[in-house]
Order: sequence, then structure tokens, then C-alpha cells
Amino acid sequence: MPQQTDAERELAQLLVESLNLEGVEPDAIDPQAPLFNEGLGLDSIDALELSLAIGKRYGVQLRSDGEDNRRIFASLRALSAHVQSQRTG
Repeated sequence: MPQQTDAERELAQLLVESLNLEGVEPDAIDPQAPLFNEGLGLDSIDALELSLAIGKRYGVQLRSDGEDNRRIFASLRALSAHVQSQRTG
């Protein structure tokens, strides 16, 4: 499995905490695996919760109807790269 970067590890921790993922270790999330469907199995409600948590923690607004969401939420790595590029603080 590819190694997580520090930013990915921090985001994985936020993901597990904000979504109350039982039995999922943040370190065990493959940064290149899909977050939805066959990967972590997240759904649209999870995406909304995660968007709110990211907004609070990083000041990055993710719109639920954003046309880039499929790309942004493709994997932990893609999400982390987007958050890092959009951070306000």
C-alpha cells in the first residue's frame, strides 16, 4: 500500500472521527483507494458530513453539488491535494 503523507494522515484522522467509522484505522486507509463504493464505501451523506468537517478544520468550502466532486472525492490522496491547494490558513 502506498504511504500516506502527513497531510493525508491528518485528513484520514478527520474522516474517521467525523464519520464515526467503526473499526477503521486512519493509517490503514489506502490514499489511492476510492472513498466511495468499492473502496471505503462512503455515501452522499458521508460526503456532506466530511465536507462540513473539512470546512470547519481547514476553512475549505466543498459544495455538495460541485461538478468536480467526483474528482475531488475520488480518493484520500485526491481530497488531500484539493484541501491543501485551497487552504485559507
